[in-house]
Amino acid sequence: MKTPSAFYKPLAIGAPEPFRDIPVSLERMIHFVPPHVEKLRAKVPDLVEKVDVVLGNLEDAIPADAKSDARNGFIQMAQDNDFGSTGLWTRVNCLNSPWFLDDIVEIVGEVGEKLDVVMLPKVEGAWDIHYLDQLLAQLEAKHGLSKPILIHAILETAEGVKNVEQIAAASPRMHGMSLGPADLAASRGMKTTRVGGGHPDYAVLSDADDSGARAAYQQDLWHYTVGKMVDACLSYGIKPFYGPFGDFSDPAACESQFRNAFLMGCLGAWSLHPTQIGIAKKVFSPDAGEVEFARKILEAMPDGTGAVMIDGKMQDDATWKQAKVIFDLAKLVASKDADMAAIYGF
Repeated sequence: MKTPSAFYKPLAIGAPEPFRDIPVSLERMIHFVPPHVEKLRAKVPDLVEKVDVVLGNLEDAIPADAKSDARNGFIQMAQDNDFGSTGLWTRVNCLNSPWFLDDIVEIVGEVGEKLDVVMLPKVEGAWDIHYLDQLLAQLEAKHGLSKPILIHAILETAEGVKNVEQIAAASPRMHGMSLGPADLAASRGMKTTRVGGGHPDYAVLSDADDSGARAAYQQDLWHYTVGKMVDACLSYGIKPFYGPFGDFSDPAACESQFRNAFLMGCLGAWSLHPTQIGIAKKVFSPDAGEVEFARKILEAMPDGTGAVMIDGKMQDDATWKQAKVIFDLAKLVASKDADMAAIYGF
């Protein structure tokens, strides 16, 4: 563990100063692109206008014999496009793979100045973050980068969930975390082949009615882990995200899972298919009615003190803080999304 005086010092001579605060960015959806597929790379200019983050995926879902092509495709994709206010991320291969080192060395060397975030899979403890932190600093110094590249950890092992607080606190490079439900399910020995979402057998039964019938209520398999991740992230000033929802044929269930995560504090989710972009945009943009009610609270209590009645409900300093969360997020959404700005009346 670094001492407080050393925490914000660059880890290599000539590396850029670490951020004191994570840059404020709209990241409702992290849209995955397989960069070894040329026809999908060709759609990136259009995607940049539609999504908040474009991520070049190098890890799972990329065949072993296509790993180099994916890496080279991502570099080409980054070089060929102007991303503007849209984030450019990559998910590299895991640390114990034969591809990780080349992923980092080649990408930072070729397009490091454009790259915002490296998503690191299967993070198990702070030691994984420390290794990537030092390596990125060395490469930033070598290539003369002007800003630090951030790290986003995926929680997809039981050990990673156990060590979630240490991971969150490991480095000033920490951008945030995403839940990786499929690998996490395997790591925990959970008996499901679904990628995110609920399971019909994970349910509680009501008491029997007069006829003996009992209703079953499906529960959320990921509630505990999302809550633990959100608490760790917000405690250390970084960002929590839901990860993938694998059933593209069930948009209603996808929306439900994303909304659960949003209500619990997550700022976005992964979109693996174009149909999920609109779902994430809808869910992770605050409801217009909620924004208007939040506006009323903030206008009635400009300094956040005291208590007022609004629409028959008492509001005080606690609800003022809740209103500020909603209203500040709406302003961030409106800064990039003209359609939502019009809906909010900004």
